[in-house]
Amino acid sequence: MTKPTQNLAWFHCFAGIAGDMALGALVDAGADLDEVRAILGRLALPGWTLNAEEAMRGGIAGTKVDVVVEPSTVTRAYGDIRSLLDQAVLPERVRRRASATFAAIAGVEARLHRRPVEQVHFHELGGVDAIVDIVGVAAALEVLDVDTVTASPVATGLGLVRSSHGVLPNPAPAVVALLAGAPTRGLDVALELTTPTGAGLLAALAEGWGPLPAMTVMASGFGAGRAELDDLPNLTQVVLGTTLHPVPAAGPTVVVLETNVDDVTGETLAHALTVLLEAGARDAWVTPVVMKKGRPAHVVSVLADPGDARHLTEVLVRETGTFGVRTTTTTRWVAPRLVDEVEVAGTKLRVKVMGGPDGRAKVEHQDAVALARHLGLPLVEVVSRAEEAWRARRR
Repeated sequence: MTKPTQNLAWFHCFAGIAGDMALGALVDAGADLDEVRAILGRLALPGWTLNAEEAMRGGIAGTKVDVVVEPSTVTRAYGDIRSLLDQAVLPERVRRRASATFAAIAGVEARLHRRPVEQVHFHELGGVDAIVDIVGVAAALEVLDVDTVTASPVATGLGLVRSSHGVLPNPAPAVVALLAGAPTRGLDVALELTTPTGAGLLAALAEGWGPLPAMTVMASGFGAGRAELDDLPNLTQVVLGTTLHPVPAAGPTVVVLETNVDDVTGETLAHALTVLLEAGARDAWVTPVVMKKGRPAHVVSVLADPGDARHLTEVLVRETGTFGVRTTTTTRWVAPRLVDEVEVAGTKLRVKVMGGPDGRAKVEHQDAVALARHLGLPLVEVVSRAEEAWRARRR
């Protein structure tokens, strides 16, 4: 039965977000810590305790949570963490939210380090404290019966940070990749305001971005970071509320560029699409239409990130010779996806996996075409073999 109301959690990331800060904010807003611990206790993960205490940051009271762990040299791969979650008797939403967070992080790490997602090794993020933070946030959302998560623009810091990979720019590459499509703003603060764990939680859980949604506010809380900053309260805020209507799952903002052309050949249109995609368009397509006086024509459409709209408009004008371009600002929803590899006839092919690591796989078209030509096989045969290779790995 559909609930008459939706319970919302809006994370206000004015000073960034980290896993412990998100968990602290939810506890500060009313998530019972003993219930959170009880859910976490279902994991086959010994050697930790979860503590919470009051903290002041910039004159604002919040909750600081700490995960105290026994010393360990264990390094966990993505598959280890997935097995840990699958084997635990967790509430379904907790499992889904935690799994989606680790899947998002694994997908980004796989791309950054150029390796299959199953071979991704988590270092800091595979530690007991990070696992407790991520599963703890999912557990706290469940304790509070949160249906929908949204977030404000996300603040990031400046300078350099240290990690298991050495010295990295701040924000770290994983943070930048995880926040692709999210509204962000950089602050002149030499601190890792947003961590990979915090960015991963938002990438997996946030169904919308922007200011506080329309809701009846029921509670709020602040999660404290470790450092005390001079000019900024080092806190993440969460606001809990209810609404009679589900919050639309508004994705990242995009700009749609369109122009009508009636004097351009098919070859020129095909070339224009290729150039637009190479210039950074998210997508580009052509639609046949009939204009005034019965003239056949085409609408050329381009999906662009806001920062690329001006450049792609210039490309569209140059390649089609049009005299004008329409623009529409909208949002789009994108299914979570990972990039992995399978082997067919001794050749590695890239596959896009929709809906997380256990989702549907689709072979990269260009890879399949190249192999089909090399083997002298129909394209559909190569695609079928690639999909079967993916299914065989999941068994």
